Amino acid sequence: MEPLLAITIGVLITCSVYLMLSGHLLRFIFGLVLISNAANLTIFVAGRLTEGAPPLIPEGADAPLGEVANALPQALVLTAIVIGFGLFAFAIVLVFRAWTSLSTLHPDEMELAEPNYGAHAKATKLALKKDTTQ
Repeated sequence: MEPLLAITIGVLITCSVYLMLSGHLLRFIFGLVLISNAANLTIFVAGRLTEGAPPLIPEGADAPLGEVANALPQALVLTAIVIGFGLFAFAIVLVFRAWTSLSTLHPDEMELAEPNYGAHAKATKLALKKDTTQ
């Protein structure tokens, strides 16, 4: 099972690097999510895949009896999933803001684009311009 997961991790990293180098901001974000999932799988596989019992200690014992699953990689992966989701949500909001203000998702075009702040910001800018001319 571990060689299959190693191949899956390699494919995920390959796809994520391809997406991150594509030159499109939304594809970069999807590549970031894929590489985050590959890192989670790597942590999970590093804890060894065993068919052990849950890591519970019976009452009156000092340690679990027999072979048990390793709970540390599972806790680390769960934490990484939550952090990765927060990063993804923040990045999607930034991409949406870039799209609404610059009307492009290509990083090369973003530095040349004139920001479009919408009708309210234009009216405010005109009002400020009138105040300074008076």
